[in-house]
Amino acid sequence: MTTTESKSELFTIDTAEPTLSQKEQVSSMGFFERYVQPFLAELLGSMLFIFVGCISVISNVGITGSIQPALAHGLALAIAIAVFGEISGGHFNPAVSVCVYLVGGMELVLLGPYILAQMFGGMIGAGLAKAISPSVEFYNASGAAFNAVMSTADVGPVTVAEVVMTLFLTMVISLGAVNRRTKSPLAPFCIGLTVTANILAGGMISGACMNPARAFGPAVVSGHWDYHWVYWVGPLIGAMLTVCIVRLLMGDKKTRVIFK
Repeated sequence: MTTTESKSELFTIDTAEPTLSQKEQVSSMGFFERYVQPFLAELLGSMLFIFVGCISVISNVGITGSIQPALAHGLALAIAIAVFGEISGGHFNPAVSVCVYLVGGMELVLLGPYILAQMFGGMIGAGLAKAISPSVEFYNASGAAFNAVMSTADVGPVTVAEVVMTLFLTMVISLGAVNRRTKSPLAPFCIGLTVTANILAGGMISGACMNPARAFGPAVVSGHWDYHWVYWVGPLIGAMLTVCIVRLLMGDKKTRVIFK
């Protein structure tokens, strides 16, 4: 995700003012590298990640278990972060972008464009998955859209599952890739493994979305909108809980707003 050297990040979350090297880096970057490249990276990364994710779900219809979708989503995300992370931070998820911004890891001016890029990328990726999938398998999988909520009785458990799984994901991102004191060069690997673990654990409960763009793209392509709002509310609540925990308790001294 976002790192100190990321081209989309002008300030680290650990310093009140940019260092001299950061100022030199920023001044040497033109408009294209600061704003256009990150947008394109989020668009391409989201497209590729969601394409792989959708194909893995569509081809998994009739097969017991979530191993194939779990590995496909986790590996695709880890690779996309490793490739695009130094350009955009490698978010590919509106809930992640909101979380990263609120814990101090990106500029406000990039937040809206990132979310738009992720949504468009999701639609393109889901559209490509539909284009190469047999119509019967596509229909049986609801186009890889999320259909775990079958009635109002399922809303509560599915929403809670999405909140907790997104909390886990965004916590790994915030502490493993944004917060200087705890971040690790293994962050892409850890983030991909977190997605894999969440899908293996919660895939049969909620589908383990954790990503509004991953839900939005297939919903547009397949026309499946039943209880779609759950896959926005759950991940965004999970992301906000992570922001509270990092800002109040787990972040380093400059990130925390209390106990300095």
